[in-house]
Amino acid sequence: MIDYFALALGHGLLAIALLRLVLRKGLDVDPLIAALKTETEGNRKATSTSGRNAARRLTTEGSTPPDTDIQSDA
Repeated sequence: MIDYFALALGHGLLAIALLRLVLRKGLDVDPLIAALKTETEGNRKATSTSGRNAARRLTTEGSTPPDTDIQSDA
């Protein structure tokens, strides 16, 4: 015969552990995803023709990229 108390206790503890894991605040936050997105975007810009041309213009002109948020004092 199955010991119902032991069965209920084991499943109850598993349910409590599952609820504690699901209700954690940092569950949906993964810092690696943001890093991978920025790396992928940079690689995509570097491998496209327009991205290579823009990088070449920047190195020859010595100016800042147009999509940066650098403010001048002018």
